[in-house]
Parts: sequence; C-alpha cells; structure tokens
Amino acid sequence: METILIIDDEPNYLLVLEELLSDEGYTVITAETAVQGLETIQANDLDAIITDMKMPGMDGMSLLEQVSAFNPDLPVIMMTAFGSVSNAVEAMKKGAFDYITKPFANDELKLTIKKALEHHQLLRSNKQLHEELLERYQFDNIIGKSAPMQRIYQLIEKVAPTRATVLITGESGTGKELIARAIHYNSQRRQKPFISVNCGALPENLLESELFGHEKGSFSGAVSLRKGRFELAHQGTLFLDEISEMSPSLQVKLLRALQEMTFERVGGTETLKVDVRIVAASNRNLKIEVAEERFRSDLFYRLNVVHIPLPPLRARRDDIPLLVDHFLRKYTAENATAPHTLERPALAALMDYGWPGNVRELENVIERTVILSSGDCIGLDDLPHEVRSPEAQGVESVRNEPSGAATEPRERDGFPELEPGERLLDSGMKPRQLKALDFVKSRGFITNKYYSQLNEISERHALRELNEMVELGLINRIGKGRGCRYILTAAEASE
Repeated sequence: METILIIDDEPNYLLVLEELLSDEGYTVITAETAVQGLETIQANDLDAIITDMKMPGMDGMSLLEQVSAFNPDLPVIMMTAFGSVSNAVEAMKKGAFDYITKPFANDELKLTIKKALEHHQLLRSNKQLHEELLERYQFDNIIGKSAPMQRIYQLIEKVAPTRATVLITGESGTGKELIARAIHYNSQRRQKPFISVNCGALPENLLESELFGHEKGSFSGAVSLRKGRFELAHQGTLFLDEISEMSPSLQVKLLRALQEMTFERVGGTETLKVDVRIVAASNRNLKIEVAEERFRSDLFYRLNVVHIPLPPLRARRDDIPLLVDHFLRKYTAENATAPHTLERPALAALMDYGWPGNVRELENVIERTVILSSGDCIGLDDLPHEVRSPEAQGVESVRNEPSGAATEPRERDGFPELEPGERLLDSGMKPRQLKALDFVKSRGFITNKYYSQLNEISERHALRELNEMVELGLINRIGKGRGCRYILTAAEASE
C-alpha cells in the first residue's frame, strides 16, 4: 500500500489526518517539523507528501525546494490557510502537485491524494519502461555474432554519441528500425522522444501533415491544430522509414526542413524551429533511385552522412541458430508452453532456406511453429512447406536481384506475361494476387510488406491489391498498422 508523509506543526491536524488516511488503507508517517520531514523523506520510500505551508523554522516552500532537488517525481500537496492561497499557487509553479485550504472537506483531500498517487505511479511506470527500453536497445543485445553484424555494432558504437544523420539500408525484415532505436538509446538524446513515421504508409497530403503538423481548418477534416512528428521529436530522434517512397514534391520540403531545422505547419505561416536528429531507412538502393531520378540527389547526400548497410539473413547464416534460440524462448514464454527444442534436420532446413523476408520471416516461422507443433520437439515436418522445399516456392530468387529493381514486376512462376494491371480472365485476379493466395494457403498468412517484396511493387500498390482480395472475399484482414496480417476466409480455406 502507498506510503504518505504528513508534515504539520499542529499535532491535532497530524492526528486527524493520520486517522483519516489510515482508514483509507494508506501507510501514514508524520513529522512535526520540516527538518524531521526531510530526514523521513531520505529514509523512506514515499509515494506522496502532505505539508503545511507555514511552519516555524523551515517553511513549506523551502521544504518543497529540498524535495524537488532530492526526488522531483515525488508529489507534494501543500496545505494553506484561505488567506494564503496566492502562496500555494506560487508553490505549484515551483513544482507542488496541488494545494488544499484549511479547513478542508475530507472528500476533497481524498480525491487530491488519489490523483497525486496515480500521477506518481504513472511517472514510476514511465521511468521503468524507459529503463527497459534503454536495456533492450543496447547494441550488444542485438542478436548476432557473425562478422557482418560485428561491423554493424562497431558502426553503431561510433555514430550513436554524435549528432550525425544516419541512413540505414537493407532488405525488408533485416531490422532497420531496431538499429535506429539502438542508435537513439545509445545517444545523448536517449531521455528524449524517439518518433517513427513510415513514409510509404501514407499518401502525400497526409504524410506532409504527419511530418509537419497542420493548423485548424487548413484542409477538410482539420478540426483542430495538430503537431507533426518533427515537433514531437524535438531534442530527440526522428526515424523516417521507407524514405524512398516519399513523393518528389515532399522531398523538397523535407530537404529544407533538414537543412534549416525549420518548417511551417500545413496551412500555417509561423516558422517553427526544432532540434531533431534524423535517422532514415530504405529497402531500396538510393544511389540507383537517384540515378533513375526517382529520388533527389541533394536529399540523398543530406541523409547519407553515415551509411549503415544491413546484411540480409542469407549473408549471415551463422546467426540463424542464435536467432532461432531467441525466438523459441520468446514465443514459448508468450504462449505459456513448455520449452521447445529443434531437431537437427529442422535446423538444417532453416539454415538452407533463402529467407526472402529475412529476420522478420524467421521470427514469424518460429512463432507459427511453436503454436502449431504437436510436441515440444520441433521436427522437419513441423516447418512450413516453403521452408522444407524452397525450390518449389521460387521465393529466394526475389531477393537475389539487386535492390532498386523496377517497381512493376515481371510475371513468373508459371503465370503468363501480361501488361501491367491486366488480369487473368478465369479468376479476375492479377497473377501476383494468385501467387499471394498460394503463399497464404501454404504459410497461413501474408503481410502487406511481404506481398510488396514478393511481387517487387511498392507497399502502397500492395495495399491496394490486398484490399481488392479482401473485397473479393478471398482473405480477411486481422489487426491494424504494421502488425496487420491477411489470412484465408473460411470459404477459401475449406477448398
């Protein structure tokens, strides 16, 4: 139960308050002077303090200054006579949580204490969560001991403490956001916000508002002022994921914001200045994008101060056993199942597979296997068909082609060559939609990003085609945002 310290030079108030709060279930400690109170604060783990404003010797205001220096998160409630309310307001400006006037109603005091304790608990929870994030994203906690990953760790260690802009490139599923967070939480900005935005997930007009914010009435639906990600990331880190999906016109506005660290909200005229570190990521080769005039060269050079190229999983196969062990422990714990082990043939199949979806695909395979396996020992037959027989799926070749390939795919895997957007007459679907449907039937689900990489199209294009399949009643959408998955409908699964 929460512990509350009451400080007052009037013994009667101490007795009344102690009895009242003890009846509410709180542990109550009392002190008759501010000096005694300070000694108690230093010797106990407290949740709140109630102190009188006027006391002989050290008064409540001086006590507040001492408490704020010792533990700024500890809520202090000031008690004051009616004629000294102005002093209590001044105390709140200096960090007091709230004040009550003598004489006070019991219900008023109880409500004020309840709010103070909830505030303190929230601060504690946030601090604990932040410490857990700091621990999780220490670069030496990232799974992988291979030579390519050792080089990545060395880069992170060097660049994290600096203010340098970082460009992270790599195939989808290689862990670009994980590296971005490791850079942030190992930097001088670790106590400030880490704000992420996926540039490929929003149309141009919404992305501009997402980045820079908008003024009330600036467009239809803008019913109130909204701060953008640049403002929210002030003094912290802004992670621009899939930066290559940004439109040319928005690239110009982003370049100006990066150069000057100033911008205007959509529909606004006030120039806002921020202090933000930029970490950008792309699954495309931006040099090729620049050469083909899909990405501005000046923006590329502004972003490419420090380049961290992440290797695909097939280039760091020595890390597969470590990753498998990590994901096995993670998902057996999450699903409250007995610890699972992996038979040698199963591990050999995992080592031999091409992993077009990289670490994310490996994680999904292990999660699915832990859930669906009949025993605690995972055998070859427990793995998805495409992992056991990758040559039948033809997915490895997707990732063996150079990054930056054309957006519109070449049809293959036995499907006829069609013009872009043309559909097969017998099903009304595009060949890549049929390919995705086969993939869902064999694996159980597909994501927007994996549909994109499987067919070599943008995620925005992939989203449209997946929505068409939902409307046709072939698949159902489960979840929201980046965790969204698409599974077979009951009718389709029964065929």
